[in-house]
Amino acid sequence: MNTRSATTLPVHGGTDAGPPVLHDFSTNAHPSGPPPAVLEAVLSADRHRYPDPAYAMLRAHLGDWHGVAPHRVVPTAGGAEAIRRLSLVALLAGIRRVCVPQPGFGDYRAAAEALGLAVVGYADTQALAAAMDQPCLVWICDPCNPTGATFSAADWALVARACRDTGSHVVVDQAYEPLRLLGSSALPEEMANRVWRLICPNKALALTGVRAAYLLAPAHETWRQRMETLASSWVLSAEGEALLRAWACERVKDGLMASRPLLRQWGDEQRARLAACGFEPMAGSVSNFWLARLPGAEAGLPPGQLSAATPAPVDLVQALRTHGIKLRDARSFQRPGWVRLSVQKPEAVDALVQALHQLTGRHRLAGASLTDVDLHRITGPQEDVS
Repeated sequence: MNTRSATTLPVHGGTDAGPPVLHDFSTNAHPSGPPPAVLEAVLSADRHRYPDPAYAMLRAHLGDWHGVAPHRVVPTAGGAEAIRRLSLVALLAGIRRVCVPQPGFGDYRAAAEALGLAVVGYADTQALAAAMDQPCLVWICDPCNPTGATFSAADWALVARACRDTGSHVVVDQAYEPLRLLGSSALPEEMANRVWRLICPNKALALTGVRAAYLLAPAHETWRQRMETLASSWVLSAEGEALLRAWACERVKDGLMASRPLLRQWGDEQRARLAACGFEPMAGSVSNFWLARLPGAEAGLPPGQLSAATPAPVDLVQALRTHGIKLRDARSFQRPGWVRLSVQKPEAVDALVQALHQLTGRHRLAGASLTDVDLHRITGPQEDVS
């Protein structure tokens, strides 16, 4: 009998076993819902027959979209499955160390530890380069979950040098690249052809329940064949195949680009309103999510030593959940007293602020109206780019 406890599973945002979530700030999915063309494609998927187990037409379509040979496209049953399978391939290839961002997505570490691999966390590229003194499997999430931070050209150059010196294998998780709200990726094109790239479009498409993703293998990669032989048969469902085909088209790309100014505006206003309620946003996010210190988790105090003015942070997250509002507790990111917040529609922020008013008694702040000066002070100047 399987006695594995649910508490041993990696922690994620989104659906849980609690009451219905009315306003979900814990998931990084696009708040405006799926593009109509993609939703129609998924709902129209042919469920009466097996997909092509080789996904030949899909791989040709995605290869053409990215400008790579079809054999470099490796379909996966979502990002988490790709992480598990690639970690196993690394083990079989003799890799014994895995480097993961810290804070970072917990599945990188969980997959490595399940296989008995040594895990080294890194907070910046200097620490990463120092850890790469032997062949490693290196996970880079850009923009990074949960901070929303991104690598600079200098960061990529440092990683490229370390890879050449040690023969390490780099995977760039680009799940949040379509939701980048500021600037553009600094990953050099030449390096993009020498690393694994993980593409998980279901977040940007607001269809996280459809588990479908793919890897772009490096141009000269010895692991690709083993990645394919370790895959289960029909790794993608008909719906997953339809989502990936619909995602790779100009109309969907243009729609996502067009949504960025509104998401930036919503994000700026959300940060400002929550800062007025006592949240302290971490700077540096270029994406549709960021980390924030909760009211009561005061700067400079040791973890657990909280102000008496508000409920303890964990209690506050739990109390908000009873109001139908879910925040992503960042303890699993080794950030007690913090949460990850995603951009949500203004009505969801209204509900969050009202619930905070009821729970903390911050009457003055619950209905606060912020001026442009307040927005600039809290969020800083924003680069107006798509």
